[in-house]
Amino acid sequence: MSVRYGQAAGRWVLLATVLGSGLAFIDATVVNIALPQIGARLHADAAGLQWTVNGYALSLASLILLGGSLGDRYGRRRIFIIGVGWFAVASLLCGIAPSIGVLIAARVLQGIGGALLTPGSLAIIESSFAPEDRARAIGAWSGLGGVAGAIAPFLGGWLVEAWSWRLVFLINVPLAIAVILIAVRHVPESRNPDAARKLDLTGFVTGAVGLGGLTYGFTAWPSMGPGSPAVVVALLVGVAGLVAFVYTEHRSPHPMLPLEVFASRTFSATNLVTFAVYAALGGMVFLVVLNLQVVARFSPIAAGAALLPVTLLMLLLSARAGQLGQRIGPRVPMTVGPLICAVALVPLALVGKNVSYWWGVLPAILLLGLGLAMTVAPLTATALAAVDTRYAGVASGVNNAVARAAGLLAVAVLPLAAGIGTGSLTDPAVLGPTYRKAIFICVGLLVVGAVVAVTGVPGRPARRDEPVEDPAVAARYHCSISGPPLSATETT
Repeated sequence: MSVRYGQAAGRWVLLATVLGSGLAFIDATVVNIALPQIGARLHADAAGLQWTVNGYALSLASLILLGGSLGDRYGRRRIFIIGVGWFAVASLLCGIAPSIGVLIAARVLQGIGGALLTPGSLAIIESSFAPEDRARAIGAWSGLGGVAGAIAPFLGGWLVEAWSWRLVFLINVPLAIAVILIAVRHVPESRNPDAARKLDLTGFVTGAVGLGGLTYGFTAWPSMGPGSPAVVVALLVGVAGLVAFVYTEHRSPHPMLPLEVFASRTFSATNLVTFAVYAALGGMVFLVVLNLQVVARFSPIAAGAALLPVTLLMLLLSARAGQLGQRIGPRVPMTVGPLICAVALVPLALVGKNVSYWWGVLPAILLLGLGLAMTVAPLTATALAAVDTRYAGVASGVNNAVARAAGLLAVAVLPLAAGIGTGSLTDPAVLGPTYRKAIFICVGLLVVGAVVAVTGVPGRPARRDEPVEDPAVAARYHCSISGPPLSATETT
């Protein structure tokens, strides 16, 4: 049964998915606000703070494909609810952690919950809304998710400054309970009836080993040196794991990631854009929030409030951007959006001691919000539209996994590439000189994303009487997220 965007049933579905995915998005940003206090209270070095971020990102990126597959097989609402509950329990453990080691372990558990709930949120929208409302619903999800993700640092900054960093995690518990109650009552169940019943555990293991090896190797590189046996072995294991993952998915009769989805040039190009853009954004958010507190001497609440304008622009423009991409094709917004973000990062790279928020930070933040609003909804809608509705969970999982892996590797690699070395990320003398270089690397990544978009993403939406760019998948390729299937015999 399909729900409509303007009806009460549709609003309840949006509320559950926005709040649920917002839990994962919030933790991906709020924790950056709390890092200076976590470092001081738990006596954490640079690697400890990196792993506080990357422990969560690693398990999230490693398991998000599995989360999408589980939803397709056993019910998207069911796996979504399990993920929200798991996330709540892990958040409680984070909030009471007595040491940095325990906090990192709890963050890894938290990422598992995020991996179960994140792909389910988009897949629920894709499978629940009527075809003509999907682009608008995804745009609203993007905008409202952006609201949660941008308001969260403001709220988190207030909690850190007025109370304790622990409340940043503990506040997730009552929110998760609300999501579960709404989902149980108002979200329809959906699944892929053709999904294999056997899970691809080999693919899960090889993918997790690949991402884990690369993340550990790059994070340990500054302190151990590039010639360290531990670093060399970790990087080799990471590369071997990813190669084995691709081989496993190619040979498996029940792959966690059906490689056939990449037969669509649009899907492949969109995920390349996703990787470049989210690597830049992941590294930027990690370093900008630190720089505002450590170098510019902003308070936690001021650093959180600095990102608030992004919230307003995402709220106002994301749904419209989704509709624009549907009408004129995704190439223009997916090209122009990253370029606007790249321009915005240039003045942010210059932020230093005694900077004025109104003149030195706010204009760049406004420009960044405009670029994000233009990029996110068309990018997400294009990734989901490029595959059959049956693969909604897989497509959502792939796109989310690419985004999380990009941010994960950015947090591990950027401090190394910028020359931070073994120093403390909370020492202004160490962070200040290398911050600018890292941000300009992010600028370059955004430009790469724009180039991929302009060369690989469709310039206009396909019409029903036009051939699909990949004939091999014509039987299951849809014109757009809300358009009819190309095959007259296929149902949505």
